Amino acid sequence: MPDLGKYQTEVLASYAVTLLLLLTLLALSWIKGWRVARALREVEDRRVKNG
Repeated sequence: MPDLGKYQTEVLASYAVTLLLLLTLLALSWIKGWRVARALREVEDRRVKNG
């Protein structure tokens, strides 16, 4: 790890915040994808059921 000098705290905090935001976006994308897939399955099931 490079020597960050007196800015070490700020740089590491920035990395932590960035990682947290990326993980949050990833989780929200997965959740949205699951919801859309479930809704699509429900629509397809209704279509097959109703002929």
